[in-house]
Amino acid sequence: MANMAVAVGGTEAPPPRRAGRNWVPYALLVPGLLFLAFFYAAPMVTLGSQSLQEGNVYDGYILTGNVGIYPETLSEYWPHLFRSLGYAASATFFGLILAYPLAYYMAQKAGRWKNIMLILVIAPFFTSFLIRTLAWRIILSDGGVVSDVVQASGFDHVLNFMGLTQGDTLLNSKFAVIAGLTYNFLPFMILPLFAALDRLDPRLMEAARDLYASGWQTFRRVIWPLSLPGVVAGTLLTFIPAAGDYINSRLLGNTQTVMIGQVIDSLFLRVLDFPKAAALSFILLVMIVALVGFYVRKAGTEELV
Repeated sequence: MANMAVAVGGTEAPPPRRAGRNWVPYALLVPGLLFLAFFYAAPMVTLGSQSLQEGNVYDGYILTGNVGIYPETLSEYWPHLFRSLGYAASATFFGLILAYPLAYYMAQKAGRWKNIMLILVIAPFFTSFLIRTLAWRIILSDGGVVSDVVQASGFDHVLNFMGLTQGDTLLNSKFAVIAGLTYNFLPFMILPLFAALDRLDPRLMEAARDLYASGWQTFRRVIWPLSLPGVVAGTLLTFIPAAGDYINSRLLGNTQTVMIGQVIDSLFLRVLDFPKAAALSFILLVMIVALVGFYVRKAGTEELV
């Protein structure tokens, strides 16, 4: 009877667990942790150390703990910082407006065309980011189809009134930079939205219609709340890289649309002021992390952070 373990109710009790801890899950974490330590933690420590150094590229740099470089850098480049955040927020907003209807149609209405449309969304990733941005120089150039349509419709006056363009040209303007950012990061908005909307149970929408909910009420009370994780993920995947982008502002903008990524690139590779460039990178990082944390908590999806 010692070998017969019987639980209350006559059922056999589960076999006793073996002593010791299962190290397999921890072992599986090792490659990822090493990757993060080597390619994220170590560069961040190096960058932080570099921001606190003094000297020049010819005589070398010495770690002096010069924390005063942070307020100095912020006071000098705060217009570029807030301009970058504004452009990124605009691109995120327009990306959401464009992506949500497309993602909903793909997920709920496309049927057998769903996979084909998904491939078309992913297709731009097979082309260089730089080439896609250069293509927008041709699309928005004077005398092009887009420029002619905008001028014929009178929309150029609206863009001028909003301060997005200067004169009749669309290229080298705020409008061009925001349009380029929106286009280049649009797939990052579409894919999370598609994933969230594709999981919606059609019976929930049928139930809303059975309860005499209008189309708007169904969207506001059923579809939008259930797709909110995709909205949050898509906006973050768009806003974060757009805020640090410098290709669009360099190729599509002018001297009045310089973004913070372009400034950091110039400080590192042209001015060779490494401490100021590192400090500016850290300031941008802190601002984005603070904004993202505030946004996620306000959106009510804290589990995503």
